[in-house]
Amino acid sequence: MIETIAIGTFDGMHIAHQKLIDLSDGVVVVSKGYESLTRGWKRSLYTNKPIFVYQLKDIKHLSAREFIDKLYMDFPNLKKIVVGYDFVFGKDRSADSKALQKYFKGSVEVIDEIKLNGKSVHSRVVRESVGNGDVELASKLLGRPYRIDGEQVRGQGLGSKELVPTINLNIKGYILPPGIFLVNVEIKRVKYKAIAFVGHRLTVDGEFSFEIHILGKKLKHSIDGKIWVEFIKFIRDVKKFDTIAKLKEQIKIDLKEANNMIISSSFTKTIHS
Repeated sequence: MIETIAIGTFDGMHIAHQKLIDLSDGVVVVSKGYESLTRGWKRSLYTNKPIFVYQLKDIKHLSAREFIDKLYMDFPNLKKIVVGYDFVFGKDRSADSKALQKYFKGSVEVIDEIKLNGKSVHSRVVRESVGNGDVELASKLLGRPYRIDGEQVRGQGLGSKELVPTINLNIKGYILPPGIFLVNVEIKRVKYKAIAFVGHRLTVDGEFSFEIHILGKKLKHSIDGKIWVEFIKFIRDVKKFDTIAKLKEQIKIDLKEANNMIISSSFTKTIHS
């Protein structure tokens, strides 16, 4: 029996969204038809609470009172609604939390703006952080590493011949941070530490690619199904090198830097455990 619902777009599932969900029995997602940060935000990934999807195109014509009537119809035991400080609803987005309190006969809890390091915890800020390559800030705002999935595609073969072996991924529906990163990779439920290259291959052909190199392990066969990637730490920007030999030297430096990050992280966890 659902007595308390949280309402929002939940397009980033950041820490502010999570606070709303924590206070509810069920979640009403007002979907615009895309979730650029959390495609597939189903409860199995983010919450065990039941999720109900209202397509924006189906409800945007409703007045504030008609929207509340729909909630009463869909949730007959509804006693409380939880929303964020910037929540708007109804035709032309004309109603806000004050209107919600006016028309809804039960209790309305409005969550104040949450800030982290002086920045508002908002999906727009998360998107900007990811787009700028600041995956550490994005992870803090999300309350977890920024995580995407893709499938292996055939690459040039240059990595295994001249540089280091990589897995080329086809990524769809996500914002991608540009640069070289330390990442966690999950393949068939097994996790590996890896380096990810995201950007245009400036030294080779200028084409965009998403490539991962598993640290300390060579995967001999192609991989079927989804490969999950969690961004942990930024290593450097994508650069153009005069020769393949110079690129190869930089990759050696990148590998050393990534391993130092792993060692440093493990040491920090040990002294705080």
